[in-house]
Amino acid sequence: MDIRLDGETRVYYVVGDPIAQVKSPTGMTTAFQQNGLNAVCIPAHVAAEDLSDFFSALKSMRNVDGLMVTVPHKIAFSALCDRLSERARFLNAVNVVRREGDLWMGDMFDGLAQVEALTRNGAQLAGKKVILAGAGGAGTAIAHALLQAGVAELAIHETDGQRRDQLIDRLSQLQLGRVYAGSSDPSGFDVVINATPLGMKPDDALPFDGGKLTPEMFVGDVVAHPPLTAWISHAQACGCRTSAGGDMFACVRDLMADFLMQNHTDKK
Repeated sequence: MDIRLDGETRVYYVVGDPIAQVKSPTGMTTAFQQNGLNAVCIPAHVAAEDLSDFFSALKSMRNVDGLMVTVPHKIAFSALCDRLSERARFLNAVNVVRREGDLWMGDMFDGLAQVEALTRNGAQLAGKKVILAGAGGAGTAIAHALLQAGVAELAIHETDGQRRDQLIDRLSQLQLGRVYAGSSDPSGFDVVINATPLGMKPDDALPFDGGKLTPEMFVGDVVAHPPLTAWISHAQACGCRTSAGGDMFACVRDLMADFLMQNHTDKK
């Protein structure tokens, strides 16, 4: 499709470090313009120590209406927002922020998107045992959404023991399912999910012991680039059904686009 770009174009950013792997600029720009909104999405490569300055400068640009947040800024950016959804407040993380007058509102859709991607690809979650690698921004959101979806047990595998234990404590307070520390061994679990950046680089290790996968397991990933990570490729070779990072991206893109365009819908 032809992209409209002129002085009336509204601007959205996607911010991360690194940023080359993101698909948001094309996907979000297409979603905006197909819905009749003259807007574009632009990538911004920003280091953690520059995040606050970046956001301060962005807020002064009156044609910027929002942004998407990716690795590693999802937790840090929640502290920069003026308002948070109930979900984002519990998770202490955001992946999308929109301008509401002079205030900035954050929400987090990674968890909902991963659950939707898993179920679309045939995963059964209610009453199942799930192990999740990663307790960062995406992992935290996915863990929360898995419990909301009714999993019976959720094991968290995270190299940062303090962050893992803090997440387990918070999720256990929801009393929605048993939450405990996991390891790199996925044996005995029904669903095995990678919510770490492992797989973005060709020489990355697998997030779990690949030799312990069995065909009855369902395997998920959050890494969208490359489209077929070593983790998903290995799982498929083991006979597992899978949900790749691109599947999650398609779901989260739609959720974020709806959230960001809400302001324009309300003005009509």
